[in-house]
Amino acid sequence: MARFDVGDGRSVYFEHHRGEKLPVVLIHGWAMSGRIWAGTVEALKADGHAVIVVDHRGCGQSDRDFDDLSVGAIASDVAGIVRGCGVGACVLNGWSLGGAVAVEAARMLGDQAAGVVLTCGASPRFVRSDDFPHGGEPGALDATAQAMAADRAGFFRGLAEGVCARQVSAATIDWMWNAFVDSGPDALDSLRSLAAVDQRQTLAALDVPLLSIIGSNDAILDPEIGRIAAGLAPKGQCATMEGCGHAPFIEDAPAYLAALRGFLASL
Repeated sequence: MARFDVGDGRSVYFEHHRGEKLPVVLIHGWAMSGRIWAGTVEALKADGHAVIVVDHRGCGQSDRDFDDLSVGAIASDVAGIVRGCGVGACVLNGWSLGGAVAVEAARMLGDQAAGVVLTCGASPRFVRSDDFPHGGEPGALDATAQAMAADRAGFFRGLAEGVCARQVSAATIDWMWNAFVDSGPDALDSLRSLAAVDQRQTLAALDVPLLSIIGSNDAILDPEIGRIAAGLAPKGQCATMEGCGHAPFIEDAPAYLAALRGFLASL
């Protein structure tokens, strides 16, 4: 294990698995932890890739008492970790909220970003606006805050049960619930930050290959958002995981890994 010192006595947990092939940075979703990527890490390591896994501020084994839990702050941590690991060019793979983090980190890293993967990524937007009719309602976060305040464990249990469209084991749901409920007390701040993110211009200026992997039955993030992201990126492409919900890397790991490996091989 390793820690990235962000100053003021606080640090972010990350893992750097060495490998000879192109490094892949795995960035988890809201209120989760890097452990959710375990199967993907194992597969990439077996293929010879270096892998960096990051726990967001307030999540997993990172410190919880940050004042800034925004998408931009998390992306700055990711970029700093990548630079500190000295891996050179890398691919940034972000799941859900981590997709917005990956896009922003790619912007920060510039030429060091060799490619971007959005795994049901919340980019370019997470909520609707007058000129973007996809995603959640702008006021939905108030209901989320109320539900978390009333029954945090119960709210996260429902979320864990809604992540996958395909049938998964009760143990898998328990695993996701444990990660969710272990998030820090201010985790909702990251979601509020995501609601204000608009990366349409950033994606349009992103001059690296981008793969948007979507679940056809995703009930958490409108699949159309992933298609739009691929269309905005000059070198974007989209892969649909049929029958999958919001976590295709769990629901159909073989198909997900095939798409990811094909993309990495093309770089």
